[in-house]
Amino acid sequence: MTTRPPFSLNRRVLLAGATAAGASLAMPSILRAQDRSLKIGVYGGYFKDSFDKSIFPEFTKATGIAVESVAEPTGEAWLVQLEQAARAGMAPADVSMMSQVSMRKGLATELWAPLDVSKITRADDVLPPFTVKYPDGGVAGIGAVAWYINLVTNTDTYPEAPESWAALWDPANEGKLGLLALVSNSFLMEVTATTFFGGTDILSTEEGILQVMDKLAELKPNVQLWYRDEAQFEQALKSGEIPMGQYYHDVTGLAAADGFPVRSTFPKEGGISDSGCWAVSKASEKLEESLVFIDYMTQPEIQAVLARNVGTAPVIKRELLDLTDEEFAAVSSEIPPIVPRYDLYVDKADWLNQKWTELIVG
Repeated sequence: MTTRPPFSLNRRVLLAGATAAGASLAMPSILRAQDRSLKIGVYGGYFKDSFDKSIFPEFTKATGIAVESVAEPTGEAWLVQLEQAARAGMAPADVSMMSQVSMRKGLATELWAPLDVSKITRADDVLPPFTVKYPDGGVAGIGAVAWYINLVTNTDTYPEAPESWAALWDPANEGKLGLLALVSNSFLMEVTATTFFGGTDILSTEEGILQVMDKLAELKPNVQLWYRDEAQFEQALKSGEIPMGQYYHDVTGLAAADGFPVRSTFPKEGGISDSGCWAVSKASEKLEESLVFIDYMTQPEIQAVLARNVGTAPVIKRELLDLTDEEFAAVSSEIPPIVPRYDLYVDKADWLNQKWTELIVG
């Protein structure tokens, strides 16, 4: 996978580039002038560069639809821009890659054009967690790419890989952990619920959430760093200063390939699967072309290209892909993943942030 970036770039650089939240749109790149065209929003920086090089030109060759790629700002700033533009009847991009939380917030304002899945030949092959629907069953978004947050360790400190997320709670690991600091991006509630409570159903009530947070609070003595700056933990993991924690599977693999003593483990409970969806603004006049694009992107051959050249995990069934075992293991796992309860971060955002600060990171 020679097109992968050097490990010195952290995950946010890989997937979101240097485009700051709320920044103005980057200058689009027009790949080929055709009668039919699409504006497609993807995360900036390396991620967009990879699409511009490996994906969009081949799509244009295959369909005759020219692509104007647009760098999305990070976080939920792009959702806000799409909503404001839609109210004015404009679409800064026809189809965009959207985070799962943004997808669900867009449902509330009916921002997304319903997708006719009969025109997406591989729609049924997209794994269920990656399809987002309106309450009436209409499809609002189809899985684009996925990535994993895993249990990572420094191999000098831990010659044997841990088998379970329960290792985070082991008293032997006091002061050795680096964990993501936000309730809405660490997904540690889901990890705790899956590891100790049989799954994430317990998170369906506030009483259950508090029970899970109480269990999660038990690992606080083991945490040396609650990190927002991923580069900070990355360096500490590589050096062994903070030898265990949660981090991105593909980026950790890049570090290992560069000779650093680190490993990413899919625990027996599963890695945390996070992902983005393709969604079409209701203000777009290019729904037909957008469906052609989404149909193209869900083909097994293209999902394999993404895995090899962009480093993302497939969102379709494993048996449909021609990836070797080594290629698949570099980006994914056949262990069923822990799927975040994205609904919570929409419906209970303020309450969760308050309790998270009080009970976990405060």
